[in-house]
Amino acid sequence: MKPGSGLVILVSALCAAPLLGKEKPPEPTVQPAVFQALLDCQAIADPAGRLACFDRTSTALAAAATSKSILVVDRATVDKTKRSLFGVAMPKAKLFGENDSEEIEQIETTITSTYFARDGMTVFVLADGARWKQTEGRNTFAKPGQPIIIKKGALGSFIAKINGQIGVRVIRLP
Repeated sequence: MKPGSGLVILVSALCAAPLLGKEKPPEPTVQPAVFQALLDCQAIADPAGRLACFDRTSTALAAAATSKSILVVDRATVDKTKRSLFGVAMPKAKLFGENDSEEIEQIETTITSTYFARDGMTVFVLADGARWKQTEGRNTFAKPGQPIIIKKGALGSFIAKINGQIGVRVIRLP
C-alpha cells in the first residue's frame, strides 16, 4: 500500500457513510393557509358553525384566487404544462405537487413549420409552438403536418423521429 492511500480510503468511507443511511422521509404536504382553513371547517360539529366557517373561508379562497395569490389547477392543466416544458432545462422543483414524480418521457405531435438555422441544421416548430433544432444526423426533409415523436435519450439528450424515419438528435430551443 502506498503512503497516504489509507487516508484516501478513510476519507472515501466517511463521505459515503451518509449515503448508506435510510432515505429521507417525504416531507408532509403543506396546503396554503386559506385552503387549509376551508378544509378545517369540516371538523366543526355544529351545522350552523360549520356553514358559517365554509361561507367565511370560501369567500377568502375566492378572493385569493381572484388576486392570484393562490392558483388552483386540475391534473389536465398540469399535464399540459409538463408537456409544454418537455426538453426545457429546469431545476428540480416540486412545482406540480409534492408527490409528483411522474416524468414525461416523450411527446407526440405534428410539425407546423421548419426552417434552417444559421449553422444549416433544421429547426422544427411544433403544434404547441415549441422549437426543436436538429443537432446531428442525416437530413430529415421534414414537412408541415408530419408527425414527430421526441423521446428522452441518454445523458440528457433527445431523439426525434419524424414521419416514422430513423431518429435524429435534437435540442429544445428557448
